[in-house]
Parts: sequence; C-alpha cells; structure tokens
Amino acid sequence: MTAPRLEINLEKIKHNARELQNLFSSKGISITAVTKGVLGSLDIVHALIESGITSIANPYIASIRKMKEAGVDIQSMLIRPPMMSEIEEVVKYADISLNSEICTIKLLSEYALKCRKNHKVILMVEMGDLREGILPCDIERTVEEIIDLQGIDLIGIGANMACLSGAKPTVKNMAELSCIAEQIQRKNGIELEIVSGGNSANYEWFISTDDVGLINNLRLGEAILLGCETLYRKKIPNLYTDVFTLVAEVIELKTKYSKPAGEICQDSFGNKLEFQDRGYMRRAVLGIGKQDIDISRIKPRIDTDIIGASSDHLVLDAKETDLRVGSEVEFDVNYSTLLKLMPSPYVEKMYFSDQPLSVEAAVKNAGK
Repeated sequence: MTAPRLEINLEKIKHNARELQNLFSSKGISITAVTKGVLGSLDIVHALIESGITSIANPYIASIRKMKEAGVDIQSMLIRPPMMSEIEEVVKYADISLNSEICTIKLLSEYALKCRKNHKVILMVEMGDLREGILPCDIERTVEEIIDLQGIDLIGIGANMACLSGAKPTVKNMAELSCIAEQIQRKNGIELEIVSGGNSANYEWFISTDDVGLINNLRLGEAILLGCETLYRKKIPNLYTDVFTLVAEVIELKTKYSKPAGEICQDSFGNKLEFQDRGYMRRAVLGIGKQDIDISRIKPRIDTDIIGASSDHLVLDAKETDLRVGSEVEFDVNYSTLLKLMPSPYVEKMYFSDQPLSVEAAVKNAGK
C-alpha cells in the first residue's frame, strides 16, 4: 500500500459516537459532532450519521457546503462566527450559526429575508476562555435586538471553553451559563432550544455533577475522533483512542554518529538545536516530515525514539528493532497532527468500514 498514509477505522468512530451519545443523554445532553479535525470528511460524516448523530458542526462554510451539495440530509451548524464576506453562503448552507456580533446577525437577517427563509442563531457568551462571545453584561441588550430581527430565530446560547486559553469548564461557570439562559427565557418570554455548554473539555464537568442545569448540548470533536477529553488528554472509558493510524515508510537505515559534525547553525525552520553525544546509533529515515505532521505530537507504536525532522524527512533512533529499508512504522496521532494530516495531499487517506469490532477488542480497549 501507498505510504505515507492515514488509516481511519470508521467502525471505531461509530463506536465512540454511540458510547458518547449514551453517556451524555443520561443527563439530557445531546451531541453535535464536530468534523473540523477531519476536514469535513464525507466518509466520516456518514459513519457519524449511522451511529445516530443528528447534528454536524464545522467552522468552515466550505465543508458544510460540500456536505449539503453531496445530499447529506442532517442539521448543519457553523461553529465559528460568520465572516461578513460569507454571509450569503452561511444562510444558504448552514441551518444554525454561532454568533457574537450583532452587526453580523443583522446581515444574516437581511440576506435571510432576501432568500425568504429563517436562519437559526446561537448567541455565544464569554465565560472565561477569551475567544468568541459577548460579555454577560451585554446579553440583555443584544438579545432584545436579535428578537426584533426578521428572518432570524434565536434558538439558544452557547459558550466555548478550553480552546484558546485552556479555561476549564466548572460547576460554577456552567451554572452561570444556565442562569443566563434562564434569565433570557424569563425576561423575553421565549424558550431556548439549545444551551450549548462547550466541547470535549466538558467531560470532567459532566461526570462530576448531578445537576447539569439547562445545558442540553455539547459540541464534540476530539472525544469522538480520538477517545479523550481535552483538559488533560485522558482517555474516556470505553472509547477507542486508536481510530487513526499514521503509517510511514523507512527510506534509509544506517548506523551513524549521534552528534552532527562541524559548526551547528540554524536548521531549515530557523531553530538552533543542541545534540547529546550518544555515540553511534541505528538511524531510520522515514518518508514524511514537518510539512505533514507535528512531530512532537506523534508516537511510534514500536520501541523507537523520534530524533528530529525536516520538512519531508523524519529520523528515528531505530534501537534494537528489526526495521529495514521498506519497513512501515505505525504512529498514534493527536488532534494537532490530525489537523495537518487530513488536508495534506501527500498523505493518502484510507477508510476501513469492514472491520467489525469483536467483544474481546472492546473489552481490551476499555481496560486501557
């Protein structure tokens, strides 16, 4: 098979999505699956739908357009506030958009009226992570303006946590979000369909509280795709963490000295590196590099160490392994590397949907 490649197990994605739906629905919380990390892959979208997911989210309107034009009949949510330059496409293709600027919502209203349709809006509230969201003190005025707009349906509020600054979802700030939702409903005589509390970082909050308040939705990407929460990257019980397998091929294997010769200047990325003298070592050079991966976020599944990489070469300490030229090395990947691998034209994507999961495999994975 071609290398480098990214092998994607669709059955494990379905398993993770089902497990998370069962878990969060036990306290009345629905899941919107975020496909940003997989470039809006239609293969993965279909797998999510087969698992029971009813809402798909992406920050890129181009990904949502691709999904809609492919005839995928599922609720679509744009999870990055729309740019003014893409308003027409947002109204045309996104069923819901997350917003934090009244001027943008007014433009959505104008175009929705031209199209003779209503566009659904979730108002994002700043809860401490300091990315998008209006300040709580501005909520009352903003909601009043939105309600008066034709062509716009205010269906909910939301918050984003732990993405930009790492601000942790807690019982306190989630209760505050619920309180804001309750005040909006009471003062304006409306019922909010969605109170979206955050993302995969909300797992610890969820399992630590018996009362989730009015929060009834989470937007999950990494938890589904990689089986972990995002505060500490701990595995979520009963989920698969090996949905994705990066495979790269050895193109050179030689015993060389561990320390470069001569005067050391900058590498190809402008860094000046330091090297420890470890004598001679078996060095395996693989046909992949920093253009396609974040080398600090991949982990070989065999006993090797990553020495370094240039844009198109990756070098390993082969140790006592039986690697040879032509051998393939498998790696676990994390979210940041997935974001680089999926759009790379130099890494083949291979989807596997004919690998039913045995009871033994599920039990073994649950115990990891």
